Amino acid sequence: MKPWNSSRALGFGVALYFVLLYLLPLNGRLLWQPDETRYAEISREMLQRGDWVVPHLLGLRYFEKPVAGYWFNNISQWLFGDTNFAVRFGAAFSSGITALLVFALAMMMWRQRRTAWLAALIFLSMTLVFGIGTYNVLDPMIALWLTAAMASFYLAWRSERPGKKLAAYVLLGLACAMGVMTKGFLALAVPVIAVLPIAIRQRRFRELLIYGPAAVIAAVLLCLPWALVIARREPDFWHYFFWVEHIKRFAEANAQHRAPFWYYLPVIMAGSLPWLALLPGSLRKGWIERRARPELFFLLSWVVMPLLFFSIAKGKLPTYILSCMAPLALLMAAYAVDCAAAFRHGVFRLNAAINIVFGALCIAVVVVMGFGLLSPHSLYNRQEWPKIIIGVIAFAGWVLFAALSGRRGGQRFAWAAACPLLLALLVGYVIPQNTVNNKQPQHFIRANADLLNHDGYLLSNNVGVATTLAWELKRSDIEIYRDKGELSYGLAYPDAQGHFVSEADFPDWLSQARRHGNVALLLRLDDDQSYIRNLPDADAVRRQNWLALYFYRQRP
Repeated sequence: MKPWNSSRALGFGVALYFVLLYLLPLNGRLLWQPDETRYAEISREMLQRGDWVVPHLLGLRYFEKPVAGYWFNNISQWLFGDTNFAVRFGAAFSSGITALLVFALAMMMWRQRRTAWLAALIFLSMTLVFGIGTYNVLDPMIALWLTAAMASFYLAWRSERPGKKLAAYVLLGLACAMGVMTKGFLALAVPVIAVLPIAIRQRRFRELLIYGPAAVIAAVLLCLPWALVIARREPDFWHYFFWVEHIKRFAEANAQHRAPFWYYLPVIMAGSLPWLALLPGSLRKGWIERRARPELFFLLSWVVMPLLFFSIAKGKLPTYILSCMAPLALLMAAYAVDCAAAFRHGVFRLNAAINIVFGALCIAVVVVMGFGLLSPHSLYNRQEWPKIIIGVIAFAGWVLFAALSGRRGGQRFAWAAACPLLLALLVGYVIPQNTVNNKQPQHFIRANADLLNHDGYLLSNNVGVATTLAWELKRSDIEIYRDKGELSYGLAYPDAQGHFVSEADFPDWLSQARRHGNVALLLRLDDDQSYIRNLPDADAVRRQNWLALYFYRQRP
């Protein structure tokens, strides 16, 4: 494949690439708990209840996120059924639309289709983007709305006619509103932080004062109907969502997922693969040419300012900086095109070398860890040697395409995008069984369907396992045993008291429950398993790694 074929061929290639990397693998692996099963079950229950306003999990109020992200999953499950493909399609679809926005932004900036398609290809092939974009979380959706907001601001920035500028600000407000209804008020903070240096440099404060209210009004009008309805139905929603999910999570000393300030530096480096060699030069180019090419400063501010914001926050996760990858892909595309035009192919040869080394190291890790060559504890058991072979093939593909991208002195650099293809297609067949048992309870639940598929009582001590159980059996009446976890808030409501069974109350509760039906207790075991000895004798016990099933038959 030559990097500079016709734009139509490039567009077809990017579309085919999206299908191969994002759509085909979706149904090829089980759901991971707790994230994927949580969001799958919330949407399933929304469809089952016919309630698209108040999110519920296991029949309990669940106020950690607003509602628009669930709408994506609702529509996906409505179209494709209760499948793993449907669960992940909303994230993949959001990533695909974001790639189209990257293409549109590149066209607005440079009027070159080949550069625009290259930017979309770089974006889709970044490990952080496709890793999260094929995983059922809400971050690809919030990244979509933040990209749409920044694209709208750029359109307003470039528009000369007042009417067109006003329309762009209205689009900005609508995109921010959808972001707020997807994941909260960060959808307002991130665009403001990103555009602040741009407004200062371009002296656009007067424009912001004139047209900014239109964006605010549009955002309020779009959010207001749902905000009022949920406030009327659940008066405590906004208090909990603002103070607990925003202030505590990001600012307090005991925030969730605490990490040091530099946390995102290795994340963004690893997330930029297979384009890591382009990262320093593209950022440097955005700064050096900020005066001659204002669009590069726009992109640089869009990358750096949110990155600093999330680095300062106490709570950190890799998914938080997904919104930085679209502008980074645009910067990389601009840098790559300029390097190719000036015959500076050294960066492409370096990129190929980095990918070859990375793929080779991953092959070595799979072989060494898989066969336990340096440790008595291997990733795989003896019967899983085919998975090691598949893992080697997946990363051998990374090495092969990396080598191809370095041919002819780096002129075929676009082939680097193909590095993750085999890995994405084969990863579902490489996961060790120990990991499957630990993080993908669907396997254990399906293997023990004879004891779980009944009309009696089901309990679990782990919310992630409980949501997997609910998703697999298509029932939300899973009781929580011993550990409330993230359901503590929902369980505190008076009408939810019967959904929790403490360790001390379990024997008495069990004797009463067995009069009305079978009881199955599915446990995720931890290091301290002393509580297992206090359980009443079960009629059947099945255990696999960190999962254990205790089955009690009905005794009228």
